[in-house]
Amino acid sequence: MFDKWRKYSYAAQKNQRYQVRWALLWFLVLFILYNSLTSFFFSMRVLENNTMQPGLHAGDRFVFSSYSVHTLLTDMMFPSQSIPFKRGNIVLIDFSLMNPPPLPARILDGVVRFFTAQRISLAGREDHFYLKRVIGLPGDEITMANFVIRIRAKGSSYTLTEFELSERPYVPDIPQVPALWDESIPFSGNMERIILGEDECFVLSDDRSNTNDSRTWGPVPVDLVAGKALFRYWPVNRIGRP
Repeated sequence: MFDKWRKYSYAAQKNQRYQVRWALLWFLVLFILYNSLTSFFFSMRVLENNTMQPGLHAGDRFVFSSYSVHTLLTDMMFPSQSIPFKRGNIVLIDFSLMNPPPLPARILDGVVRFFTAQRISLAGREDHFYLKRVIGLPGDEITMANFVIRIRAKGSSYTLTEFELSERPYVPDIPQVPALWDESIPFSGNMERIILGEDECFVLSDDRSNTNDSRTWGPVPVDLVAGKALFRYWPVNRIGRP
């Protein structure tokens, strides 16, 4: 009897409304915090293919930094500051930045990604994301022979291999191709000299038999580099900096 009275009493109803309001407020705070962090500071991405073998594999999950705040601050305060990634870094290329969706669509997409742990996106933007390794920076002079890049860095008199200039060591997968293949196609493993523009970088797959990179796209605008891989958190036996 008393339980029924407490359930329908004004004090009990007021307490219930108070708890519901607090639950909604906490949900709103968490949602805003989550979207702010994933939009401006970091994002979590899954490598969907084996283009980065042998070091990275399909299914590997990474935390990426975000360059949104960096880009905003440098444009406003430090227009001459250097780019925030280096040769050898694994970066997230986001081609959707060329035509970003309107704000209401981004907000709705954020709601869906929040409830699905970023597994579903209304915008269908996953096809626009690529994980690649930075090989060349703005102003570099680049050539390729047998799938290995040689670089003359801007302002340098010397030409060095990509491995000598990389911030971190890595081992690409160098394929064997028929000797009769024409050098004009990317699969040949050879490339004539190119000079990157002041706002361009050159990215490659570690699996050099896969040419879904700057060999077919051409140099990538620096503005399309959305972030740098900070560490791999899955699988557990390969946790660490990529």
